[in-house]
Amino acid sequence: MSKILKSLGTVVLVFACVVVAITTFLVGYIKGYSFGKNDQYGVDQKYLSQFVSATSKPFATSTSSPKPIVVYVKPTPAPSWGGPQLWDAVNQSRVEHGVNPLKSKDDLCTIASIRLNELLQLGTLDGHQGFSALEQRNDIKPIFDSYGVVSEFLVSGATSPQNAVDLWLNTMGHKQLLTGGEYVWGCIYAQNGFGVAIAAY
Repeated sequence: MSKILKSLGTVVLVFACVVVAITTFLVGYIKGYSFGKNDQYGVDQKYLSQFVSATSKPFATSTSSPKPIVVYVKPTPAPSWGGPQLWDAVNQSRVEHGVNPLKSKDDLCTIASIRLNELLQLGTLDGHQGFSALEQRNDIKPIFDSYGVVSEFLVSGATSPQNAVDLWLNTMGHKQLLTGGEYVWGCIYAQNGFGVAIAAY
């Protein structure tokens, strides 16, 4: 019986020693980890504070509000030329191409005036639809009937009278205004880069 008690006491003593050893190890480990972590945090903070102070300019933030950027766009001036200048440029080109200059007719100017106003209101060319509609108007139809042929030549976006003439010269149908010797009469109205030439014979 005493041997059993002695063995049991030995087992309990060994068990107690193991528990104490494990507890001591765990407490030491936890304290050491915590100390090391805090110590590393201190080192990191010290390193970061030196880095930030050494490079503070790039990371500096301004407390003043940003100044607005003002962009000034210079407006494009409207072309300063009109019908009389384009009329002269067309007739000069016709002479250079060996054909007669056009002679002005007031009734053709009525058509040119109406058409230019229509195009200025639209802000674009209309593919001669307005011109075709004029042929059907009772007050304008007699003008068309008094000539064998009445033709319309349109241009838009021209920067000068010569530019308008060049645009007409570069298209087959419009080129006839500048090279067609059959045309005798005409009238031209122009404004804001739009040009309307009415020619007839």
